[in-house]
Parts: sequence; C-alpha cells; structure tokens
Amino acid sequence: MPKRKRSDNDPAVPKQVQNDVLPQKRHYRQRAHANPFSDHALSYPPSPDQFDWDAHYPAFAGSGKTPEFADVGCGFGGLLIALAPLFPNTLMLGQSSFALSIPYHASRMEIRVQVSQYVHDRIVALRSTSAPPQPSADDTPGPYQNVSIVRANSMKFMPNYFPKHSLSALFFLFPDPHFKARKHKARIISPTLLAEYAYILKPGGIVYTITDVRDLHDWMRTHLEQFPLFEPVTEQELRDEGKGPIVDAVYNSTEEGKKVERNQGEKWLACFRRIEAKRD
Repeated sequence: MPKRKRSDNDPAVPKQVQNDVLPQKRHYRQRAHANPFSDHALSYPPSPDQFDWDAHYPAFAGSGKTPEFADVGCGFGGLLIALAPLFPNTLMLGQSSFALSIPYHASRMEIRVQVSQYVHDRIVALRSTSAPPQPSADDTPGPYQNVSIVRANSMKFMPNYFPKHSLSALFFLFPDPHFKARKHKARIISPTLLAEYAYILKPGGIVYTITDVRDLHDWMRTHLEQFPLFEPVTEQELRDEGKGPIVDAVYNSTEEGKKVERNQGEKWLACFRRIEAKRD
C-alpha cells in the first residue's frame, strides 16, 4: 500500500494560493521534541510590560492589548489558525511545551526552531493572502492579524510574557507524555507550573487539556483537581456558555488531533476553570 502523503492544505485559503504562497512543512524538518531543561540561546523580556507586542500585532499597535489566548505547545499552529478568524479582536499567542506562539489576544509558544519558523511564515503568508477586499465597517483588522508566535521556553518564562490575570484561555493540546517515571518532572502540568498558570489566568479563565494517552490525561486531570485555584468544567457546560467552537478546535484543528483520528484513536479532554482565591 503506498505511503499516504501528508497534506499542508488550509481549507480557508484557495488551493492555488496555498501552492504559490503558503510555506510547506516538508521544508521545515525538525525533531519531535526539545529538552525543556536545556539552556536554549534565547532572550526573554524581564517583565511583560517590556515586551513589544506591537511588533507581533502591528494592526493593533497602540491599543495596549496583550494576548488573551495562549497555546502552549502550538506545533504547526493549527489551533491558532482555526481560532483567529473566529475571534478577530482577541490576541492569541502560541507556545509549545518549550515555545510560544501568539494570535492577537491569543498566544502560541514553540521552542523548536524550524517549527516556530514555519508557524511564523504561515502567519505572514495568511495575513498577506487573506486581506479583505475593503476596510471593515467596524475597523476590525484583517484576517490573522490577531495571531503570532514566540520561540520561548514556557516551562521557565511564561510570567515574563503574560501579566497577572491577563489570559482567558490556556491550551495544552497533545503535550509530550514523557512516559518514563524519571521524565515526569518534564510534563507540562505540575504543581509548580500550575501556580504560574493560575497567576496569568484571569478568574473565570479556562484551561483546556487534551491527549490520546490515558495515563497523561489522568495525570493532568488529577493535578488540576488537587490544585485549589481550579475547578473542573464539563464539555457541555463550555458549549452552553458559547465556547463550542473553541472545544471543536481543541478536538480537531491540530496535526496531532488529526493523526489520532486517522488512526482511530481516543482523545481525552479535561477542562478546568480558574476560580477566585477564597480568603477568610
């Protein structure tokens, strides 16, 4: 049986434009994971107020906005590309377990060089090829102006990027399971990291986790249940609150999620809401 070719097609963009403009993943070969404990040659802002968000979201320059969605472990940017048109005035930043990427009011962090470069080039291409034919009546920026990516180590430096209580959504989609017990310290969900996530999430904000590894699902769910600033929220509750499109993107938009579907595997979703600290 011939080997199935991996597709780079984006259904939101005409096929001819994809062939001529959009970057192709085959030109961005990269190992599957990066070591989060290594000292990568990266520079980080001393604090969130010293990071130049206008350079990442020029269409929102001067607005004072910072990302509201952060995708930790963005991979090839599927979640960001899916959500950006649905929330055009929300900044997003992407970040994989070892990196960051960002959509305006949404962010994505990715540490692997070739992968983060691919996502950056993809966003640039989509911004140039998806421009609306005429200015929007409500001054909404053009498509994909609200998404960007930063190469960073999200296990060490997330508070350097995000102010306190600034995020409304934090995504951990198909993270590295680190199967061996001695590697569990490298998992993206841990008591120490949950304290940082609670710091940057605003009360009411949602943590979305999904994996095809049942052991990792149980690990993430248990740690979140035991942390006092998070409470579980069901998929149906999120859909009733109007977050159905986000849940659908969590299930279906990433390359990892599509691979699980092709292999007829199971996906384990667990979502938690950031709650106010109880004070006596």
